[in-house]
Amino acid sequence: MEEIKLREEYIKLGQALKAANLVDSGVMAKMVIQDGLVTVNGEVEYQRGKKLVDGDIVSFEGETIKIVK
Repeated sequence: MEEIKLREEYIKLGQALKAANLVDSGVMAKMVIQDGLVTVNGEVEYQRGKKLVDGDIVSFEGETIKIVK
């Protein structure tokens, strides 16, 4: 499980996918999120701008990211 360290109060879902190198671009992030391929804390998430905070878990294509402060 990869960890993304927060620099601010939150990171947006699309930014987190890019930061973890799970997608190549913001456009790719938007597409995989809209297609329902990304989960946040076990729930399918369709909002690219979803604010992720400390403790959130993101999953995509078998990869998992944990958001930490």
